[in-house]
Amino acid sequence: MTLEEFRASLTTPEPPPALDCALQALWWEAQGHWDRAHECAQVNDADPRAAWVHAYLHRNEGDLANAAYWYRRAGRPVAHDALEAEWLAIAAELLARS
Repeated sequence: MTLEEFRASLTTPEPPPALDCALQALWWEAQGHWDRAHECAQVNDADPRAAWVHAYLHRNEGDLANAAYWYRRAGRPVAHDALEAEWLAIAAELLARS
């Protein structure tokens, strides 16, 4: 799936079934369902992909200490760019690797 296809799927009521938990979490967050996104990110939080999304989610809610913990678990530097830019970067990389 391309980034454009992923973004287009945001017009549907459910995420595409082939998405892994990390991408489902991004999808639900973009829909404004933070709790559902958080549940998806926690399903496999030992996975660095899910940990990266988990970090983004906590950064988005303003819990920067918790976000920093998840960035470390993901092996990523703490993000400082705009949230939308980070969402796009995460989505693009995860889709490229799936």
